[in-house]
Amino acid sequence: MKTGLAHGRGWMVAILLAGGLGAASGAGWAQTGSTAPAYQPKFHGDPARSASEASALGYMRTVIRAQKVYQKKNGKFAASLSELVHTGSFTRRMTQTNRGDYTVSFRSRKDKGKDSYELALTPKQVDAQQRSFYAKDDGVIHGAEDGAADENSPMVK
Repeated sequence: MKTGLAHGRGWMVAILLAGGLGAASGAGWAQTGSTAPAYQPKFHGDPARSASEASALGYMRTVIRAQKVYQKKNGKFAASLSELVHTGSFTRRMTQTNRGDYTVSFRSRKDKGKDSYELALTPKQVDAQQRSFYAKDDGVIHGAEDGAADENSPMVK
């Protein structure tokens, strides 16, 4: 097997080119004032504006689905996140209220004599890329750009 100097140089050129392209991409971000590429939607109709929002909305959908399964099986909604563990795809780790850039708020309540719940995710830092979110037992997710979301906030599509 022959490993000549030319073969070694080919790899070196490829590495230098890849490094140069990475640096050029980084320079492009610096020129536009952005530190990262724009958010790429995860699916058709994705309403998220950032990866952080996508994670928050995914968490909300998981809780909403778990509540529906729990309610169908038990005739009532779970009174706490820990009661949802092993329901649908809800895991023990998901009971933690610190969700990266968001904080979870969950409470069980009675709404006009029936079991209900409220779920809210509030960003630790409110900005254009991180709205707050709210849902209750109807499963509709609402979002607000400038403060806490509630059932009167616009529906997230």
